[in-house]
Order: sequence, then C-alpha cells, then structure tokens
Amino acid sequence: MDFTLLIVIIVLAFGFDLINGFHDAANSIATIVSTKVLTPFQAVLWAASFNWLAYLIFELNVADTIAKSVDTSAITLLVILSGILAAIIWNLTTWLLGIPSSSSHTLVGGFSGAAIAYAGWDVVHTGVILKIGAFIFLAPLIGMVFAYIISISLLWLFRRANPFRLEKKLKVGQLFSSALFSLGHGGNDAQKVMGIIAAALIVYFNGVDASAIPHWARIEMVNGRMHAIPHWIVLGCYSAISLGTLMGGWRIVKTMGTKITKITPFEGVAAESAGALLLFGTEAFGIPVSTTHTITGAIMGVGLTKRMTAVRWGVTVNLLYAWILTIPVSMVIAAGMYFLLSTITGLH
Repeated sequence: MDFTLLIVIIVLAFGFDLINGFHDAANSIATIVSTKVLTPFQAVLWAASFNWLAYLIFELNVADTIAKSVDTSAITLLVILSGILAAIIWNLTTWLLGIPSSSSHTLVGGFSGAAIAYAGWDVVHTGVILKIGAFIFLAPLIGMVFAYIISISLLWLFRRANPFRLEKKLKVGQLFSSALFSLGHGGNDAQKVMGIIAAALIVYFNGVDASAIPHWARIEMVNGRMHAIPHWIVLGCYSAISLGTLMGGWRIVKTMGTKITKITPFEGVAAESAGALLLFGTEAFGIPVSTTHTITGAIMGVGLTKRMTAVRWGVTVNLLYAWILTIPVSMVIAAGMYFLLSTITGLH
C-alpha cells in the first residue's frame, strides 16, 4: 500500500507541476504578449523552452528548502498526498477565477497543513515557513523597487534615442529579458515539486540502510543540504512545467498583461529584467518565492515611473488578499483532506 501511495504522490506531483506551468505561464509571457512582441503561441513556446533550460543552470537550493519545511522523519506518505491534493485544488480554483495566486505558497501551505493535522505544530519548521511567508510581501516590494530603478536608468540611458528605432531595439531586448525571467521561473518553481518528491522518497525509505536504497530513489546530501536527486525527478519536473507553460493560462495573462497597468516594450524589458534579477538572487539563497508576486510587483514598479494613477491599485489590492489567503486556506484544505483520506483508507 505504501508503494502505491508513493507512485500516486509522484504522479500527482508531476500533475501539480503541469498545472503550475499553465497557471504561472502568465508570469513568463503576459508582458511579451501584451506588447505584441510575440503571439500567444510563440510566447508560450519561448517561455517553455527556457523553463526547461533551467535544468542545466540551477542547483537544488529551492528543492532543499521545500523538502525541509517539515520534519520528514515525523510525517507519512498520506500527509504528503493530502498536501499535494490541497495545492492542486487551490491552484485550479484560482486559475478558474483568473487570480494569479502563488503556486509556491499553495504547495508550502498544503504540505504544512497536512503535517499539522497529523502530528501537530511541532513537526513544522516554523523558521522556514516564516521566511517563505515573508516573501509574500517582500517579493512584490523588491520587484517593484528593482523595476522602478531599472526603468529610471533606462530612461536616462536612452534619453536622446530616436523613439522609433528605440522601440525596435526594446522589442529585441524584451525577448532576452523574458527568456531570463522564464529561466528563473523554471529554476524556482519546478524545484518546489522536486523537493516534495524528494521528501516522499525520504519518508518511504525512512529507517532503511542507505546502501539498500535503490539507485532510482537515492537522495544525496552534502553538509546537510540536498546535493543531488535522481535525474528522472529533475527531468520530469522541468518537462511537466514546460508542457504546462505550453498549455497557456489566458485568464491570468489578461489580468497580468492588461489590468494592472498598460505595458509597452520599454516597460516589459524593465519588468522582466527586475523579475529575473530577483528570481536568480532568491534561488541562489534557496528561498522559494512566487514568480507571480515577483512580476506583479515589477509591473507596478514600471507603472510608477509614469505616475501613481497609472497603476490600478484596486486590482493589486484584490490580488494581495488572494496572496495572503493562499497559505492559510491551503493549510485548512490540506488538513481537511488528510482527515478525509485517513477516515476513508484507515491509514495515517
């Protein structure tokens, strides 16, 4: 039964990554679609390619953080299954409503909520959760500041440029900046699911001598940090998120690309560059941040360079409510899912 649960968890984890791809596709492509630099299909193909290339660039810093958000020696496979199911439910709900919520915080909330339902608060590593939760506010704020600084710098740099020629150059520049942001998206978001699958393997083989663990399930640790995981997990996660990105997420593209502020190629370059800078930086420190929050803040930052009223603050306030609710709501759904599944199956 445990092995069956492990397989179900792995399949659902890849499914979550697929959903993450089309749910968060807007983050990578909203600005480049709204500026008409690429068509929607070209944009998702472009973003998906760079999502997958992230496999060649990033280490497993974010995956390590996610895997350590709860004490894997004190939880069960049913806990992990409940967390993934809760994350999928919340992600699909917000996608249907066109709300660009955070897949990252959904997954963390689900994982933590199910663990608390099973073993109480002590099983959750509060410091890790608080650090991740803090970036609900810090990611958009830092993204906004970065984008504002980049925008002002570009305005000064190109102050004497011919507007027509400049727009052509900026459209080319937006291809580059969106590629960087897509790399950051792949490197940050796909790793979260890698961390969950790694946690499931650690739980399943808990107590088994390391030499007896099959090669396909070995998690290599160096100095207490995750150093390597089986290639099938890495390739599967990056492929799933890339395929999901190809499927698109047009409800959220509309919100991100048009409702917050009007985007031009100049502003697209600034927003995507700021977002990429933040994602690369947080990945280096193993901080799982939301690409949704990051690019939303960056779009607000470029809007501020025009005037305060250029940003539709009512839209951003509504988004903030959804962001704040994501972790607690996911925790409640996961706890309920755990109690339901444990009652039905008799497992714990």
